[in-house]
Amino acid sequence: MSADRIRVWVDGQRVDEGPAIAALDHGVTVGDGVFETAKIIDGQVFARTRHHERMDRSLAGLGLGTLDRERVDEGIEAVLQDEMIEFGRLRYTITGGVGPLGSDRLDSPMTYIVTAGEQPRPTPTTTVGVVPWIRNERAATVGLKTTSYAENVVALAAAKKLGGTEAIFANGAGDLCEGTGSNIFVVRDGVIFTPPLESGSLAGITRALTIEWCREEGLEVREEALPLSVLGEVDEAFLTSSTRDVQAIGAIRVVGAQQTLAGELPAVDLSDRHLGDLPGPVTARAAEIFARLGRERLDP
Repeated sequence: MSADRIRVWVDGQRVDEGPAIAALDHGVTVGDGVFETAKIIDGQVFARTRHHERMDRSLAGLGLGTLDRERVDEGIEAVLQDEMIEFGRLRYTITGGVGPLGSDRLDSPMTYIVTAGEQPRPTPTTTVGVVPWIRNERAATVGLKTTSYAENVVALAAAKKLGGTEAIFANGAGDLCEGTGSNIFVVRDGVIFTPPLESGSLAGITRALTIEWCREEGLEVREEALPLSVLGEVDEAFLTSSTRDVQAIGAIRVVGAQQTLAGELPAVDLSDRHLGDLPGPVTARAAEIFARLGRERLDP
């Protein structure tokens, strides 16, 4: 998505070009904010209500005020009013507003930001890189979609060096957790498994709908803790996210040990795998279910 084609609305005004956020906004200085990313399909926002509800949970988790839905919807309509976006990404962000240079907050109004732009449709399969860093399932921000994304930037960059489009984390217990912006599912003996939310993963909107709709259509889906090593044994695997929908993992690469200030992290005990150039049968079925019901139910 090219930056010069992204539509931007901030606190009541379209500001596609030029400065729009205060230098002392707490979202800039300390990452004090939350956001949602939703799919745009034929000019419409998919699963808008679920995204609003999750943002309320994230705001509450950070101790910020509740979402002003009328205000954010105003921003959404403002960035969608131009030429129709057939397929793209909507992102709306709420920060703590202007604040000090430290972690304390001022009694400032929150900043509302809404952006939208076209992007390529996802490919049927992709490659992921398993990284040696972990998700902390006991962190203060676990399960919250915050703007503090630095560790995701580092992990995704490492995965991209190996040809991946996503990085996969374990958690502190060594169990499979999630990607930087996606949830992960695996298939063994025809059964779909995904880590439970207690693993530290984000409660993905597409994750929840995939579980609900696959079960509705007769597929068995289990939420269970799984060791990271399961990736070396599964028959199929796939990612879910707002703009990937259900995307098969065709290859798994392993990022080696990394040097940190605390010393060298151990390499992930897992070998590279090729799962196939085409989605496996269970993944293909899950993708078909999601695509069909997603067309029928715009705000499920």
